[in-house]
Amino acid sequence: MNDAKPNLILIGLRASGKSTLGALLAESLGVSFVDLDDVTSGLMGCDGAGSAIETQGLEAFREAEARALRSVLEESGCVIALGGGSPTAPGCRELLSEDPCRVMYLRALPATLRERLKTADNTDRPTLVGNDVVDEVQTLFDQRDEKYRELSETVIHTDGVSLESVMATLLAVARAGV
Repeated sequence: MNDAKPNLILIGLRASGKSTLGALLAESLGVSFVDLDDVTSGLMGCDGAGSAIETQGLEAFREAEARALRSVLEESGCVIALGGGSPTAPGCRELLSEDPCRVMYLRALPATLRERLKTADNTDRPTLVGNDVVDEVQTLFDQRDEKYRELSETVIHTDGVSLESVMATLLAVARAGV
C-alpha cells in the first residue's frame, strides 16, 4: 500500500496533552483518533490504564501495550496518542521505527506538568515510581525525555504556549508531511 498515509503519533509524559490535542488534531484533519491507553486497557478487560496496572501489574500492561500498538498501526492515516510509557514497552520502539509513522513529542518541563496534574483528575493515573503522580514527574521526565527525543521526528515545546498555538504547530507539521 504505497498510497497509505502515515499515522501521526503523539508521545510525551502524562499531562503533556496527547489525548486532548490528539483528538483535536484528528478532528481538524478529518481522520480517526486512537488513545492507546484505551485500546490497551480494553485488551486487558479493564476500564482504564490505572485499573489495568493496579489489577494486573505494570509488566502485563506493557506487554498488552505492545500488542495494542501493533494492532492500531495496521490502520493508516490515524492520529494515535501513546501512553507516557509506551516507548518503554517491549517492542514498541521497534514497531514505531519500522512503521511509516510520524512521531511528535509534546514536551513540557516537569514544573508545567506538575501544575497541570495538580488540577487534573488523576483517578486513572497510577503512580509508577513513587507515591504520588505529581511528585514522580521529575523522575519520569529524567528517565524518558532523551528516549522521547530520539524516537520523535519533531519536538513541540508546550511550556507557556496556548492550546491554539500548539494546535497550529501540530497542524503545520502534519500537513507538511502530506
